[in-house]
Amino acid sequence: MATFELYRRSTIGMCLTETLDEMVSSSTLSPELAIQVLVQFDKSMTEALESQVKSKVSIKGHLHTYRFCDNVWTFILQDAVFKNEDAQENVGRVKIVACDSKLLSQ
Repeated sequence: MATFELYRRSTIGMCLTETLDEMVSSSTLSPELAIQVLVQFDKSMTEALESQVKSKVSIKGHLHTYRFCDNVWTFILQDAVFKNEDAQENVGRVKIVACDSKLLSQ
């Protein structure tokens, strides 16, 4: 199964990458093993989002910028409102990156 490296730019992905870099720098972990951990992280995030996340969210806001490049959509919204069944959250500026899931099964 192919995966995207998108989730490495999330907060948890960046923390994992920083930790792995520190471990490689201190010779606690080999670079090859660190790469294997990142690849497994990509797979695990993809699987978890596909199988475990069931909630739906609606997003409204002012579309500041959009881009489609290499089958990846990037949207930048201003004054966005995220709503689900239980709550609503206002965000001043948000970047949404979306990929076609059909590409993962190729």
